[in-house]
Amino acid sequence: MSARYITTTLPYVNDKPHLGHAFEFVEADCYARTVRLKGDEVFLNIGTDEHGAKIEKKALAEGKTPQAYADEFAGYFQDFAKKLNISNDVFTRTTDPHHVTAAQEFWKRCEVAGDIYKAEHEITYCVGCELEKTDSELNHGHCLLHPNLEIEIRKEENYYFRFSKYQNALLELYSTQPAFVVPEERLHEIHTFVATGLKDFSMSRRREKLSWGVPVPGDDAHVMYVWFDALVSYVSAIGWPDNMAVFKKWWPVTQLAGKDNLRQQAAMWQAMLMSAGLPMSKQVFIHGFITSNGHKMSKSLGNVIDPMKLIEKYGADAVRYILLRHMSPFEDSDLTLDAIHEHYIAHLTNGLGNLVARVMKLAETYLQEPIAKPEVTPFPQEYWQEYQNAIDAFKFNQAMDWIWSRIQALDERITREEPFKLVKEDVEKGRALIKELATELYQIGRFLNPFMPQTNEIIKKTILENKKPENLFPRL
Repeated sequence: MSARYITTTLPYVNDKPHLGHAFEFVEADCYARTVRLKGDEVFLNIGTDEHGAKIEKKALAEGKTPQAYADEFAGYFQDFAKKLNISNDVFTRTTDPHHVTAAQEFWKRCEVAGDIYKAEHEITYCVGCELEKTDSELNHGHCLLHPNLEIEIRKEENYYFRFSKYQNALLELYSTQPAFVVPEERLHEIHTFVATGLKDFSMSRRREKLSWGVPVPGDDAHVMYVWFDALVSYVSAIGWPDNMAVFKKWWPVTQLAGKDNLRQQAAMWQAMLMSAGLPMSKQVFIHGFITSNGHKMSKSLGNVIDPMKLIEKYGADAVRYILLRHMSPFEDSDLTLDAIHEHYIAHLTNGLGNLVARVMKLAETYLQEPIAKPEVTPFPQEYWQEYQNAIDAFKFNQAMDWIWSRIQALDERITREEPFKLVKEDVEKGRALIKELATELYQIGRFLNPFMPQTNEIIKKTILENKKPENLFPRL
């Protein structure tokens, strides 16, 4: 049995959860559940990033302390994860005392390595990203990711991290481990970024400009740069530095992140780990964005899709289904409310839901007792490999397409072999066929476990009780 550590990025609590957060949480959960099905131990980390200028500004605007604001929004994300049925083992908050201590210890180790120094610099800074921007990352003086925000020119004395020192080590990492960043085009992208030359990055802010952050060890005039603090959460979540036995059990980590996090996750964080004398991450999976009607979701455009409202209307498993099957794991994907409804009716109501009703109506009517629980190791080997390979490569949509091909095949078999007629002509043969159909449906339920865990449980329960369930996906 292996021990596997999986983490999402920690969402920034300057707003309530959006569909992008749901996408990353569900992908990580699906991956973790699949690893568990293989028999491995899994530690799944999610949480919230709670320091920084945007949090302080939002809190003050609402007449709250930053901590009270962070507590409120962390609660939203915890409830959000629960409603999506995320099987996380921990919910890490960057305001947790243990994390604050870990971030300060991490700073000290980078300082001992000679990688932290104080200097005055003038930088081009995006408040939205909380990152310094190069000329190539600007379009007519605006950040590509936050075009509505004004770029700031900042000149101040801060602490800097010697990012440039790790250029060659990072390039060697990308060259020797071609699967370190997935998909391949994101590996090429980060390789190009690092190869063009690295600038040391600021890792502190003066307290008079930003009081809401982790205090810099030995210098009360500064607090830590929000990205430095947040990235350390990946090690603080598994006990570092206090419980090294737990840390060594789980580390290194498989990270999931959006494409706007590529630089931080695949380069900055890896350099920080090298500086602190810790092993680098195991793998970084980068997913695309969700757009709507060809545009980035925004309140001003009126195209924002609220994931909580989707859950209320369609149920958590239906939302998980949409995100895992109909969104590309790697590229940007477009989604509209109309498309969501069409997928729900076509593939869940008329597809899976109808199949379960057909099979279980036959079983309840003609079988004298439930079928025996099918053997599993963990799945029939002839089915397992293609499914597993797709998820190992983070191709969740391909794995779900494969499941739905089996749903379609079983539906077609019922139409072709007409068990409802056969059982009237030859009871034993008819019952034998119905048992085969119920057994295959049970296996389909097993395969749905990582994707649609509640549906998986309902299907297995109804088969073992030999009772047709209420409509799994009622027509809305």
